[in-house]
Amino acid sequence: MCNGGLHSFLVTLPKCEHHLHIEGTLSPEALFDLAKRNNIKLSQDDAAFASPATLLERYAKFSSLDDFLHYYFKAMEVLLTEPDFETLAMNYFETAKKDGVVHAEVFFDPDAHTKRGISYETVVAGLRKGCERAQKELGISSVLIVCVLRNHSVSDAKSVLEVAMKAGHFSNGTLGGLGMSGSEKVGKPEDWEEVFTTAKNAKIHRTAHAGEEGPPEYISTALGRLHTERIDHGRTLAEDPELMKEVATKQILVTLCPLSNICLRGIKQMSEMPIRKFIDAKVHFSINSDDPAYFGGYILANYCSVQEEFNLSLGEWEDIAEHAIQGSWCSAERKRELKNLVYKHSMKFRSSRPMPARR
Repeated sequence: MCNGGLHSFLVTLPKCEHHLHIEGTLSPEALFDLAKRNNIKLSQDDAAFASPATLLERYAKFSSLDDFLHYYFKAMEVLLTEPDFETLAMNYFETAKKDGVVHAEVFFDPDAHTKRGISYETVVAGLRKGCERAQKELGISSVLIVCVLRNHSVSDAKSVLEVAMKAGHFSNGTLGGLGMSGSEKVGKPEDWEEVFTTAKNAKIHRTAHAGEEGPPEYISTALGRLHTERIDHGRTLAEDPELMKEVATKQILVTLCPLSNICLRGIKQMSEMPIRKFIDAKVHFSINSDDPAYFGGYILANYCSVQEEFNLSLGEWEDIAEHAIQGSWCSAERKRELKNLVYKHSMKFRSSRPMPARR
């Protein structure tokens, strides 16, 4: 429960999620189930893999992003077949549905799978089936975003983009954009300039993780030399008032991940998140769960944690919802549908109780 009397509003608020790594939704229980399905023995040299409970306990003790990534990539070893990836996707969508998600833009890391012998086609086919089922069975629209990884080489990133383009996955709607993830301690954003320029010239949507660990300069480089249309994380944007003003003026969406930043020790407590600074500066942002199976909460938990700390008004939440829709990469028609859902939800809530005028 969060404060200010808005908990019920937030629970059922139609939400857009833009920063969600599908591999980061692999819960310890699902991991053990898939290991059994695929006859895989989990790590014998790490006591954390003794049971789902011990693994979840270890997840609560991450010391850094690199510490988390060790377990993140290790867990992927149980994902082998097309049905595995479909199961992974549907597990997320079913949980997201309970949290009020109506549109999700989902990252996946093909290079992390192809380097262990799983074909690109297997990964994409499984995830696509999950997305199609989510639309049909749950009413959740989605966009798949292929990510290149900072901890892999630039040539690897070029290969990932080339494979996806040759498969026609951007032109036929299978994929909706290109992203870049991983630790900002590895390389600088400009190292991937050629890859993102290729995507820009092909009219492919672009985003990148910047300003999670890295300085504001990484954000400006991502916007300038990588031609990104969104910024993922972007927490350190608040350290540069001029850049923050530019991002606000251009209405560039920043995809914040509050609980993730706490769990990975980027900040010590929720009060350090730049929520109020962004609102005051009119920066458009959405609130997301990042890798929720590892960070103790899906999207609703992030919404409630923000509300508990910052006590936002109804009008401020309506603005966040509207900006999230505006910054999505779905069709104009779907955006209209989403805006209508939020409008109806707000009107129903407002009519149910006397509320002060919107600020």
